[in-house]
Amino acid sequence: MVATGTETRWALDADGGITWTAKAAAAHQDQIEMSGRKVSLIATYGVDQDAHLILRRQVVFPLLRTVPNDTHASLSYVFGEDAMPRILVDGRAAVETVRSFSHKGMMTVRSVVGRKQDVLLTRTLFPSTTRECVVERLTFTNTGAAAQRVEVERTEKVVHTNARNGFYGEYVLAARVDDAGERMIAPGGNTTFSLIFSGRKASEEDAVVDSGAEETARRTLVDGYLSKLILETPEPVLNRAFAFAKIRTAESVYETKGGLMHGPGGGSYYAAIWANDQAEYANPFFPFLGDATANASAVNAWRLFAKYMNAEYKPIPSSIIAEGTSYWNGAGDRGDMAMIAYGAARFALTYGDRQTANELWPLIEWCLEYCERKKNGAGVIASDSDELEGRFPAGKANLNTSALYYDALQSAGFLAKELGKGDAEKYGRRAKEMRGAIEKYFGAEVEGFATYRYYDGNTVLRAWISTPLTVGIFDRAHGTVEALFSPRLWTADGLATQAGEKTFWDRATLYGLRGALAAGETQRAMTFLRAYSTRRLLGEHVPYAVEAWPEGNQRHLAAESALYCRVYTEGLFGMRPTGLRSFDMTPRLPEGWDTMALRKVQAFGHSFDVEVSRTGDKVRVDVKEEGRVVVTREVAAGEKVSVRLS
Repeated sequence: MVATGTETRWALDADGGITWTAKAAAAHQDQIEMSGRKVSLIATYGVDQDAHLILRRQVVFPLLRTVPNDTHASLSYVFGEDAMPRILVDGRAAVETVRSFSHKGMMTVRSVVGRKQDVLLTRTLFPSTTRECVVERLTFTNTGAAAQRVEVERTEKVVHTNARNGFYGEYVLAARVDDAGERMIAPGGNTTFSLIFSGRKASEEDAVVDSGAEETARRTLVDGYLSKLILETPEPVLNRAFAFAKIRTAESVYETKGGLMHGPGGGSYYAAIWANDQAEYANPFFPFLGDATANASAVNAWRLFAKYMNAEYKPIPSSIIAEGTSYWNGAGDRGDMAMIAYGAARFALTYGDRQTANELWPLIEWCLEYCERKKNGAGVIASDSDELEGRFPAGKANLNTSALYYDALQSAGFLAKELGKGDAEKYGRRAKEMRGAIEKYFGAEVEGFATYRYYDGNTVLRAWISTPLTVGIFDRAHGTVEALFSPRLWTADGLATQAGEKTFWDRATLYGLRGALAAGETQRAMTFLRAYSTRRLLGEHVPYAVEAWPEGNQRHLAAESALYCRVYTEGLFGMRPTGLRSFDMTPRLPEGWDTMALRKVQAFGHSFDVEVSRTGDKVRVDVKEEGRVVVTREVAAGEKVSVRLS
């Protein structure tokens, strides 16, 4: 089968961004989410048939809680046309004819206005890094031969919400123009106005916003993400998609009264954490990136989950919500303890801090013991549902939960040795037993493929059959990869959740790509990774991995971007933590590539580069710190390299 979905609307920019050049008679709309510590912006943008601008700003305030204060209780407001100022050029209302849209951690719209279309209007739209506001900078540049008079009218819209609907009472929402009025622009000159979209408690004073300083802060933040954990391959689309994924997953951390909380976003999921999105997907990735805020949010997540440990081994809730003050467990036990143990153990190892690892150890131990007590008669882990929460059948015991538990046992064994806990042998024995139980209970021929049934009684292929591959169980690798990339499961948008269905979730696709690479099915996986990356970065809905469809309308949830990065760190480079200062790696250098590298990896208490190069029929691995080679190995393709840093 040939991978599909490679049509492009956008192009790579030399500055590290992407651009769509708009044209008349080519109407199109898209949306993107961007986040700061106290606000998130979902911008719907595009052009009509005349290439005139379409721009809708939905601003979410995670700390302005509504009633009831539940999972979805973040105040959200759409600022419509009535909140926008008129723009006049030489006294006439301007019509914006869009030339292009660009993304690179902020959205830039370039249009022309004026009778001769000789005034360039550049809109730069982004969330504040630390305040409850969104900033839109309007820069007018005179490209003509004569002076131009530009006016942005003094406009302000203020909304006072009903105090009964606010957890903290009345809120004030506002859209205003900073330094509005009329200005003359000489030929070649420019001038900038700013729109501020803000929210606050009525009891708080309206803060003064320095829009220029806010833009500098946002650019500095984005540049910081891009300056660490740099992917270098011969394929620019893959490099750029990886770079963008770092932005989306790392920016989505909210400064709540319960501490820093990484959140999915999507207009619904803020100031809250989940055992899958945060514990399983995002947190194990953050130490590789080394962003201090993201790492702190992960540590805080483990602390929040740990508060729910109990002597009776009642399950920890699936989600801790409302700034850490409440919880949600509406789908029962989804295998959450396996998710938490899996993520916490991998995080502790990769983060490389002994004090943090010791703090996390009781949570890891408790979750593993919980899972052990949930074993059914066949030795696999029983649960009420899985992370899809009943959207698709999962039986009384599902493959995903048992595979995650297996990996958690492996990591716990490594961690026990590092911390001198004496449990390594016990966890190693349990891991061996679990691997055997997985094969015996889930191993099956499904629709003609030697792969896994997802649960007892499952007779159709499911996307999550890839999980064993991501945790080093390759007994059924070939049949599983054949099934994943067959027309029964693979679609233009990646894996269908279930064969024969249109529903897809990117998280399952990203597990599948990671697993196929880890299993050594490199060429097959790369074909589909290229197609997926091109579609998500340069296609019709860009520039990040999405949640699902039709549910959520392909929202840019943040943890999916972490999973995209893990396709490379754990799949292509095969990195698996084995200690606070050690990891194994099994690099998969694709055909046609002579080299690939991960620069400025921030894991295991070090900052280092991993370089992989081809030497004849072998692969050379060099690990460097500050340009100095600290580990070098030449191995056969598919052979493991063990690395211990000082």
